[in-house]
This record gives sequence, structure tokens and C-alpha cells, in this order.
Amino acid sequence: MIKNNQKSFIRVLLAFLILNTYACKEPAPVPKPPTYLNINFPDHSYTYVKGDCPYEFKLASLYNYKTIENSNFNSCIQEINLGPLNGSLFLYYITIPSKDSLPDIINLANDKVDEHKIKADKIEFEQIIDAKNRVFGTFFELKGNVATNFQFYLTDSSQNFVRGEVLLNCRPNYDSLRPSLDYLKVDLLEMVHNFKWRKN
Repeated sequence: MIKNNQKSFIRVLLAFLILNTYACKEPAPVPKPPTYLNINFPDHSYTYVKGDCPYEFKLASLYNYKTIENSNFNSCIQEINLGPLNGSLFLYYITIPSKDSLPDIINLANDKVDEHKIKADKIEFEQIIDAKNRVFGTFFELKGNVATNFQFYLTDSSQNFVRGEVLLNCRPNYDSLRPSLDYLKVDLLEMVHNFKWRKN
């Protein structure tokens, strides 16, 4: 009789210890969803810019620009400071020497994009065709941890050619930069879709 009581007590004690052990365990960790920096950018607003170079475009009010080099309309370099996005958009303009040289110039612009293929997860592009204003080109978006996430070129296919390249002043971490890049993309597309050539 005593042995049965001891066995029952031991069973109850073991059950209590087992339940107590499981009850004290912390819940299994749940992986957190990806998060991004909470950056509050202002609404997009634009003004037309007519600078020293032979073109004009819509520029977001958040940014400002300066001409770095201007050689009598044959070549021109401009830097657009991207303000809180901590980077710059560089515009490189040249007068096309001859119509025969245009394919070579376009190939050089495409080569600049290809330099980042190793790091890019994906490269998307959009053709720019504005026959009314004679603005033709390609807008490239490079996704991934690359040095430049946006490049483009525009030409009138006879005399004028400009290439654009965005450089941010930070380590290329695509996931954390995505909100800023999404905001910037809207402004860049507004620029290339409202680009016009000016006569020398």
C-alpha cells in the first residue's frame, strides 16, 4: 500500500515538474518582417529649369543644380544636388560630332550601365519617345546593391546628347535605400518626360 502511494506521488511530482518546465519556456521567436527607414519627404512639386546648357527640364523643388563645366554649348556638365537624399545627379551633355557617331555614343552610355551588371540583381528600362520635342532615349533602373541605381540618356538623334547618372553618398544597401529611391524615381521620370532642347 505504501509502495503504491509512493509511486502515485512520484508520478504526480514528475507530471508537475514536466508541466512546470514547459510552462516556464519562452515562446518560440517569431521572425520580424522587413522594415525600412521612416523618411517623410514632401509632396512632389516642380519648376522648369533653364540653365547654361542647351536644354531645359522639370526639376523637383527639393533639389538644386549648378553647372560644373560649360564649353560653348559643345559640352556641358551639371550637378544636381539631391538634398535630403544625400546624393547627386550628374548630367553630361555633348554635341554629336556627326550623325554617324550617334550609335557609338549610345553604346558608350549602355556600357556605363553594363559596368554595374555584376552587382545588380535586375536592370529594368523604359524607352523615352517624345517625337514632338525630338527627345528619345532610355531610362535605366538598376536594382540591388549597386553604386548607381538610375542612369539614362536622351538625344534628338541628330545634334544633342545627354547622359544622366545618380550617385548617392552612402554604402549601397538597396533594402534600406528603397523608400528614398522610390521617391527619387518619380522625380527623375518627371524630368526625362518633360525634357526639351534649346537652340544654341
